[in-house]
Amino acid sequence: MRAAMITEYRQPLDIVNISDPELPKNGIIMKVRATGICRSDWHTWMGHYRDQIKLPLIPGHEMAGDVVEVGRDVTGLQPGDRVTVPFGLACGRCSICLDGNHQSCSEQIQPSTNFNGSFAELIALPRANVNVVRLPDEVGYAEAASLGCRFITAFRGVVEQAAVRPGDWLAVHGCGGVGLSAVMIAASMGVNVIAVDIDDETLGMASQIGAVAKVNALRSPSVPEEIIDMTMAVHMPR
Repeated sequence: MRAAMITEYRQPLDIVNISDPELPKNGIIMKVRATGICRSDWHTWMGHYRDQIKLPLIPGHEMAGDVVEVGRDVTGLQPGDRVTVPFGLACGRCSICLDGNHQSCSEQIQPSTNFNGSFAELIALPRANVNVVRLPDEVGYAEAASLGCRFITAFRGVVEQAAVRPGDWLAVHGCGGVGLSAVMIAASMGVNVIAVDIDDETLGMASQIGAVAKVNALRSPSVPEEIIDMTMAVHMPR
């Protein structure tokens, strides 16, 4: 298969032809149809995770694609299924997982950190019964590839940690992948979202997906005061 591989830190990725990945007995082989680029991939490329990874390495942990092969211990999946995965593959057995917090699994393994990732034609994904998710027909590969990292990160922050409710105000500082996901999630819950960024085009995207107000931090004399003024103007009696 062909893959984009980090062979040296801070150098262009090499396009290589390597052997297809081996099928894990508890996993699948997936044909990659879409892959995202995460800030973590940049950190890996820069060498910030030298103590966790070994080069050469195929980066990429945001992905979606088609099941090609299924391991003997896998149930509920078959070749041809359209699937995605979270960026961290939980064990599904520890006390943390049994409490429903797979994202914090102490035995978690990650594509592009513990094994080769999704910048390739094929990827081997272990722990399929716990982590591989079939896609509804209406969800495209590119959209699905964005769900397993940036979107679920934002979902936990907005829904489970902030516990926002309809009518609340939420300021999202920085409207990149995670920030725009937070805007979208909060807006869908009826939250009044104020998007804060330094780029007008990005702020325009935030408005398109549900932000009710926006602040360009480069031009604002005081972002906190501007946010307070926006929310007070709504709540003060006329």
